[in-house]
Amino acid sequence: MDLQAILAKNAAVVDSALQQYLPSPDGPGGHVAEAMRYMLRSGKRLRPLVVRHAARTFGWEGERVLPAACAFELLHSATLIHDDLPCIDDSPLRRGQPSCHVRSDEATAVLAGDALIVAAYAALADQTRVSAADRVVRVIAEFSQAVQELIAGEAADVHGEALPPDAELLEFIHLNKTAALFVAAARTGAILAEAAGSQLETITAYARSLGLLFQITDDILDATGDEASLGKPAGADAAAGKQTYPGVYGLAEAQRRADELRAEATRAAIDLPAEQEFWIALLDLLIERRT
Repeated sequence: MDLQAILAKNAAVVDSALQQYLPSPDGPGGHVAEAMRYMLRSGKRLRPLVVRHAARTFGWEGERVLPAACAFELLHSATLIHDDLPCIDDSPLRRGQPSCHVRSDEATAVLAGDALIVAAYAALADQTRVSAADRVVRVIAEFSQAVQELIAGEAADVHGEALPPDAELLEFIHLNKTAALFVAAARTGAILAEAAGSQLETITAYARSLGLLFQITDDILDATGDEASLGKPAGADAAAGKQTYPGVYGLAEAQRRADELRAEATRAAIDLPAEQEFWIALLDLLIERRT
């Protein structure tokens, strides 16, 4: 499977679709719309990919859930803007370029992040063009719950900077700040494609392990990578005193846990009705990633 080609095709499709959910850059407030576009200029589009392939797993073409897929990228981009702000992580770089608040200013960055969240809900509402309204309402409810979990995870992440290494707190942060959105993405595609019962639970289990694996590999990269490859300052988590897997358990245990999560997710992927090869290849991508 050529996963890189799948990633590139998905990114192109999502990038084109995202434009319809963004306000005009013209007029007195156009600088906020321009900042939104700046934040969306690049990225792997992993969360929309998960939405689209979850739908494919249960018999729908990915294009049928494209509005919902866009919602996840819009929300994710908003969280990155807010993450980088001086009051949170104070990061000057994102994806190798100046962070939104550095390129513009803090007020513009805050407003751009807020506007991206609103745009995400507009995209979800647009899903009613091709999906039953009751399923879209269910997806919106789960999306909203994931946003609340993400915010709780972010709050715990900031709070944890002032605390000694804490395994229980680390688990809460990883499950909420990162895994919750991957779980919601997978469940969104599956719910819209009318998956139910044990099938829905299987892809939920896969996505939870995927999200945890993503965050652990991110923690490992922060500890071992460099700014040029990461596109953001390396070692920033340790410098800020954040709760990370290497910080709590050590690098060797972090790598062992990553391998364990890959195995757990692989077992879930094998039990899915289709797209098993894709879901397993996605795990390998996370294990091997350098950015």
